[in-house]
Amino acid sequence: MLRVISLNLNGIRSASSKGVFDWLATQAADIVCVQELKAHVADIPAVALAPTFYTGYFHAAEKKGYSGVGIFARQPPDRVIEGFGNTEFDAEGRYIQADFGRLTVVSLYLPSGSSSDDRQLAKFRFLEQFKLHLEQLAAEAKAGQREILLCGDWNIAHKEIDLKNWKSNQKNSGFLPEERAWLNAVFDDLGWVDAYRKLYPSATSEAYTWWSNRGQAWANNVGWRIDYQIATPGLAERARRASVFKEQRFSDHAPLIIEYDWSLK
Repeated sequence: MLRVISLNLNGIRSASSKGVFDWLATQAADIVCVQELKAHVADIPAVALAPTFYTGYFHAAEKKGYSGVGIFARQPPDRVIEGFGNTEFDAEGRYIQADFGRLTVVSLYLPSGSSSDDRQLAKFRFLEQFKLHLEQLAAEAKAGQREILLCGDWNIAHKEIDLKNWKSNQKNSGFLPEERAWLNAVFDDLGWVDAYRKLYPSATSEAYTWWSNRGQAWANNVGWRIDYQIATPGLAERARRASVFKEQRFSDHAPLIIEYDWSLK
């Protein structure tokens, strides 16, 4: 069984101080995908660079204290690729890929457009460029009989059941019609599969993975499901169970845990 965890850390140093690596040591995960490092590799604490049982691989943003993604793995990958070939967004540290035999795992952090109109435009540029990469990955998976898993913070709630206050958020970044249509195309046109939704098609509040720090969002479970594990169809068929860990908080996101009937050996 392959156990994969995805978590936006909202700062690897902050999450480390809140015990995330102590928790990971108890989880027996094979692969852990993390996002929003907010640190250059040289600034990552030693316990986070190489936590118990894992080797870490990172793609940090050029800008200090910003973005960045990583993958922790029990088994060394055959290959690691930083970035997806786009100068603008590779500089922001949004994509790292690790290949393990016939399995490719990606840690991904899509831009948020909530801070300004300029960042929303950047998000739309990312979606346009990344869709081309998703097409390429799907073609490579099919041609090479590979399975691919894209884990991370996609910063889009797909459907109305994926956030508490969907009616009031239809004009807000993360739930815009254009963003949701883009995800529709990823699933319906390109054939990628939302592994959590395949297992639990009608799950609502228990599926949320992010809560605003404003007001009492966490206390009242006013959440969004914006963290995903999106897979090629063959791997998605092997998803057996999934959960969102909420008993302890490490950031404004919660860990998404999915187990697949797959062996890295």
